[in-house]
Amino acid sequence: MPGTTPSVRPSRPDRGLTILGMPALVWYLFFMIAPIIAMFGISFLRWPKIIAPSEVIGFDNYAALVQDPTFWAAAGNTAVQLIVVIPVMIPLAFMLAYYLQQSPRGHQFLSIIFFTPGLISLSVKAMMFFAILAPNGALNGFLSGIGADAATTAWLADPKTALACIIAIDLWNGIGYTAILMNARLAGVPREVYEAAALDGAGHWKMMWRIAYPITKDYVGTMVMLQFIWTLFNSAPVVLLLTQGGPGTASTTLSYFVYDLAFQSSQVGYSQAASVVLFLVGLVGMLVIRRTIRANY
Repeated sequence: MPGTTPSVRPSRPDRGLTILGMPALVWYLFFMIAPIIAMFGISFLRWPKIIAPSEVIGFDNYAALVQDPTFWAAAGNTAVQLIVVIPVMIPLAFMLAYYLQQSPRGHQFLSIIFFTPGLISLSVKAMMFFAILAPNGALNGFLSGIGADAATTAWLADPKTALACIIAIDLWNGIGYTAILMNARLAGVPREVYEAAALDGAGHWKMMWRIAYPITKDYVGTMVMLQFIWTLFNSAPVVLLLTQGGPGTASTTLSYFVYDLAFQSSQVGYSQAASVVLFLVGLVGMLVIRRTIRANY
């Protein structure tokens, strides 16, 4: 009608875009959200085996978990693993990435070498480190060769060194791989920034930590979260192949503890209670890392 203002219709979502995202959304809901809901539900069951009948027991699995010394040993080992691996791996990987970014002689070959651990299957890595760390392996042979026989030990069977070996393998496996990923991000830092800093008298140490790091801080934070998740949830295969959590509980981590309960001890409900705790630890850790490292974003 004359003199009236035409009403503005609210914009409607792009149906074509929604349809394109539906397969990924359905996949995510079915294979990600549903297992998490199932994990919480199963944790309230007494379910001795997959083919055995189950019954609801409330919070009994969680009460048993609190009183389980193996759980606390695994939690302590995992805490040590995270406290050592993340603060050592991330700075070393960043420094290595910065070094590669300066394009030293042979940097392309070095990049391949650093990335190689990511291309080796887990079983081959386990065989390689078993050959190094076995009582008659390469490390003890080297120590004996230089006259340090007193330092030789059964590295994977000694309670004092078993967890340290798992941590060392984590670092060997992750530093180079993470450095290559960080190097790709550092390539996006304009050369002019480094050149201007060099004209002002900044050395490589200052340029690395006061220029490169602040610019790529968001990506470094992402890498910290990814390595935190990898270390927390994926240490079970290495532990299984090399120490099986022993001797005793010396190298038992939370992820191996969950695996052992679910697939070797056949305590399905109890294992899912431990999985819930592991999930919550991961969630809280992710939030803390995000708030600490990405607070400015």
